[in-house]
Amino acid sequence: MTKRAILALQDGTIYEGYSFGSDIDSYGEVVFNTSMIGYQEILTDPSYAGQIVLPTYPLIGNYGINGLDTESRKIQVRAFIVREECLKPSHYLSDKTLHQYLQENNIPGICGIDTRAITRKLRSAGVMMGYLTTTRTPSQALEELNRLPDYGATDYVKGITTPLTYQWGLPCDSCYYQKACLKRGKNVPYLCGIKSRRVKTPKYKIAAFDCGLKYNILRQLSLRGCSITVVPCTTTAKEVLAMQPDGILLSPGPGNPKLLNYAIDTVRGLAGKKPIMGICLGNQLIAHAFGGTTFKLKFGHRGGNHPVKDLASGRTYITAQNHGYAVDTDCLPKELEITHINLNDNTVEGLRHKYLPIFSIQYHSEDSPGPWDSRYLFDQFVNTVKSSKK
Repeated sequence: MTKRAILALQDGTIYEGYSFGSDIDSYGEVVFNTSMIGYQEILTDPSYAGQIVLPTYPLIGNYGINGLDTESRKIQVRAFIVREECLKPSHYLSDKTLHQYLQENNIPGICGIDTRAITRKLRSAGVMMGYLTTTRTPSQALEELNRLPDYGATDYVKGITTPLTYQWGLPCDSCYYQKACLKRGKNVPYLCGIKSRRVKTPKYKIAAFDCGLKYNILRQLSLRGCSITVVPCTTTAKEVLAMQPDGILLSPGPGNPKLLNYAIDTVRGLAGKKPIMGICLGNQLIAHAFGGTTFKLKFGHRGGNHPVKDLASGRTYITAQNHGYAVDTDCLPKELEITHINLNDNTVEGLRHKYLPIFSIQYHSEDSPGPWDSRYLFDQFVNTVKSSKK
């Protein structure tokens, strides 16, 4: 914890701190997250692929790392920036420190750094690329950073999607995560979120596209009587319809949606065939599929405290969010209508097709981390599937 590290930003700013986790060099788009808890879920959220994440909360690692709070099969962030890293966590489920967790997954971290100053810079200038190193000088780090590709020019979805189709919510002997569940710690539920494996026969079959799928989406659907087939992001509409699902889930995910023509074509091919729910990137894919477009936000929405207004009911929900792009209202297709808006900047937070059973949200209804206010949307989706099936 005494090894020096530097963070070089794209605008030439240099920050000095101390290395923890792995001591390899890394680069990515530097973004901040305003959640006060949930660092393990943030680290394993696939929507952070290609990014260096900075929590605005100053003390990180204070309740350790456990076998329950993971949202994907590995750490997804490129690097982690914290003000203070706790060396002695305290929680009954904790089985390792944040330092050990990052080190095991070959992810670098930097601590003892002024995270408030970086956050204010990103709010003023916008997110930018950064380079974290323990071996290079500031000038060498900036030189290397200038040679690397920009975040918005890379398709990260293909790099984090599941390589194979798999089932979620089945009995253990045929479950994709059987081996991982056998290794889980004491008092830790199964990865599917079910405490007892006496699972009732699922009522509905859902095909979930893994463009950056979080486990809690699968848990929420499973608890509502769904068996879920998770498919790679490159799966075609024809291949999905051959599985005869009752509904389609378009997952969150990282990066620029304009690069995902293969996924947009698939959504276009599924529209009108089955009920569809889109979350985050799924919301953007639906907009693109009907002729809309998206734009990059200055510093994005990331955290568990973003106010969203439901235009139909007038109610405001506090939501969990993680996205750097938004749907452009000036180019909104006539078939779609806005259902939710962000009260901080009035950007689109939800869409609904006027005639087809398709709806989407820009925020994370599965939370994890974040408030549970929006879990009702999974009930809405399942009810739509139920009505369509009848």
